[in-house]
Amino acid sequence: MALDTIAPLAEETRPTRVRESQLHLMWRRFRRHQLAFVSLWIVVAFYLVAVFAEFLAPTDPGAYSARYTYAPPQGIHFFVSDENGWHFQPHVNGYTTEIDRKAMRRTFVVDSEVVIPVRFFAPSEPYLLAGFIPMSIKFIGVENPRDPFYILGADRLGRDMLSRLIHGTRISLSVGLAGVTLSLFFGIIIGGFAGFYGGWFDGAVMRVVEFIRSMPTIPLWMGLAAAMPKDWSALQTYFAITIILSLIGWTELARVVRGRFLSLRTEDFVTAAQLDGASDWRIITRHMVPSFSSHIIAAATLAIPGMILAETALSFLGLGLQAPIVSWGTLLQEAQNIRTLATAPWLLAPGICVVVVILSLNFFGDGLRDAADPHGR
Repeated sequence: MALDTIAPLAEETRPTRVRESQLHLMWRRFRRHQLAFVSLWIVVAFYLVAVFAEFLAPTDPGAYSARYTYAPPQGIHFFVSDENGWHFQPHVNGYTTEIDRKAMRRTFVVDSEVVIPVRFFAPSEPYLLAGFIPMSIKFIGVENPRDPFYILGADRLGRDMLSRLIHGTRISLSVGLAGVTLSLFFGIIIGGFAGFYGGWFDGAVMRVVEFIRSMPTIPLWMGLAAAMPKDWSALQTYFAITIILSLIGWTELARVVRGRFLSLRTEDFVTAAQLDGASDWRIITRHMVPSFSSHIIAAATLAIPGMILAETALSFLGLGLQAPIVSWGTLLQEAQNIRTLATAPWLLAPGICVVVVILSLNFFGDGLRDAADPHGR
């Protein structure tokens, strides 16, 4: 009887082994990478700004006012004092005009005596959030729409830089994401079949990859941009730039996928699937690709910064997106003169956003790559 009662107790007290999925193990390793974990939330914040651009932007990005060209940034103040003491009242200060007699031009100076009330969740003109949700409220705005409200200053036409920067975030980040998605599709399909079948098809694909990667990118972009019709709409130009970047950027992902397929096609589980009668398409999509999906995610994450930089460079040089499309590259075109560096440095804000996003995506991709490495600790 004693042995019969001890045996179940021993089985109950025996520690149970919990099998964790590959994604759960990746997440545990990724969270230990503090810099990559912080970068993840920075990237998420930028993409949330891109999604809710209409709601977060104080004004329409195309609205202009000739009275406030190159107006300096207005800092937001949350408390105001009067005869009753200090109380909470978000506001910005207005401007006074001064004449620079050396440069013979008008300059704006923030006047602390002029108080312009600011409201959160302020009513606005009707608009469509993300293109299909009707709304008539903004995250922040002034009570009187005629009052100047330039948190990040104004450009040469008196347009709000903050609103244009927020809307430019959507275009630049979506170009990178859409470009990498198409590159990932082409890379997996072409590189996967090249690595799986090998032979003459693999040799032909690799020669095409080497030819594309050997071509200088700037002249290639210039030629492709010149080939686009001038009468295309802004939307057609946007999709054309995305496809061009994808057709150039798929080669690196294809090389990564091809190398993994060459090493996996001789594994036992692939041989077992072939002996079981599975088709080549099923072996590739259901067995081989999922086995290194984490590496594909890491490679795609590291490819997004290259897409964003390519779009920014093309638009900055006048070869990519053009007005009225607002992107970080088109906004940086405003910073091509000496006056920007001397008197309007706030026009360089899109460049700061590019640096922050690129660094965050690189750190995030490094963290994913380390977390996806099965031999890492």
